[in-house]
Amino acid sequence: MAHVELSLSEVFPTPAGTADEQESDNFGQWSGTVSRAAEPCLLIDGDTTVVAISASGCDLLCLGAPEDVIGRPLLEGGLRLVDFTAQPSELTEQESDKIPPLLALHSGRLARGLLRVQGPGDDAGTTVDAIATPVLTDGEVAGSLTFFSRV
Repeated sequence: MAHVELSLSEVFPTPAGTADEQESDNFGQWSGTVSRAAEPCLLIDGDTTVVAISASGCDLLCLGAPEDVIGRPLLEGGLRLVDFTAQPSELTEQESDKIPPLLALHSGRLARGLLRVQGPGDDAGTTVDAIATPVLTDGEVAGSLTFFSRV
């Protein structure tokens, strides 16, 4: 029989004024990492503007090249999200606000969900699992980081 142990420890906050350069530019660090990542991932800022996206993320989400998407609002950058019905139709604005990248940004919490992405000439769409986490700068939510996987 397998034996599993779980150990939790207290988190010790960094004293004020001792953060090194890497910690103070957390958002910038993630931007560079996402741009170079092999995994499909996306980083948006607090205004939902795409700051960085991996090439594989662009492929999976049917967005073209990263340079075509960076600097544009996530939902206005060519991302076509559709519902899970037999005859897919585009999500309403109210439904789009609940997708993991935006939910993590607005709630400040981890968010996960399935998305159905429709590319040009793709009538059925592709189902994608999305896991998003808020990205903090100076203790405040500055954006969200999302990883994607085809289902």
